[in-house]
Amino acid sequence: MIKSFFDKEKIAYNEEVSLKKYNTYRLDVKCKYLVFPKNTTELVNLLKFIKENNLKHIVLGNGSNIILAMDYYDGIVIKLDKLCDVTYNDKLVTVGAGYSLIKISLETMKKGLAGLDFAFGIPGAVGASTAMNAGAYNQDMASVVKEVQVLTPELDIITMNNSELEFAYRTSFLKKHPGYLVLSTTFELTQGDPEEMELHTKERREKRMSTQPLNMPSAGSVFRNPEGAYAGELIEKSNLKGYKIGGAEVSTKHANFIVNSGNATGKEIVELISKIKKEVKRNYNVDLVLEQIIIE
Repeated sequence: MIKSFFDKEKIAYNEEVSLKKYNTYRLDVKCKYLVFPKNTTELVNLLKFIKENNLKHIVLGNGSNIILAMDYYDGIVIKLDKLCDVTYNDKLVTVGAGYSLIKISLETMKKGLAGLDFAFGIPGAVGASTAMNAGAYNQDMASVVKEVQVLTPELDIITMNNSELEFAYRTSFLKKHPGYLVLSTTFELTQGDPEEMELHTKERREKRMSTQPLNMPSAGSVFRNPEGAYAGELIEKSNLKGYKIGGAEVSTKHANFIVNSGNATGKEIVELISKIKKEVKRNYNVDLVLEQIIIE
């Protein structure tokens, strides 16, 4: 039935494919079907078919903030890579959900547009990064997002402005309501000096390389920073740097990173997260809040 629909609608798909290169932990999880919709129309038709037939599915951006905690995904994985149009209108920039946040950060800086330079080190796609209000250096998406084109659970396309998105620290209305799917984000930027921004981002990149395990597969910060504290510091003081469960390891470089030190599974990462939370709670009476999303 599913393959017949794909063929009828001329939707390109892969069957029984590994998602290893589609998640930044590099977890080797196979899925039944992997689909790359060509445009919004194809995406809506696909989701309508999925909804009518009650089919199991997930939508992935860049796979940079997720943990695939299963051995096999017996469903449809939808990748939004082809939703990647970019439109410039003076200081307003509208970007498709599947576009790289790092790439649009670099491109806007080169054009002398400031506002997204904080995002140069965030390896997510624009859509998912908008939903989770990704941020760095005390800046986040909320500070530059003007409006978002969204696909509702009823498959209607609507526009939500900044105030409607209910942005907060590493969350938003969209993250709390995962049935709403970002199609594109419009950023409102300001005029800036390209050379100054390039120098600034270079300094930040060098600092990240010296303090974060960028040479190993990870999904960035595991936990949100608790109020008045740093998650990494609490984990390090709990003597968990280098602690391993299977191939999942608390980074020896930055304790708020879990790295795949070799053939880790999502279940091992989840087990390690549970261990970290338990130890930090026991030592400091702090309940760490997970920043990453577990898909089971």
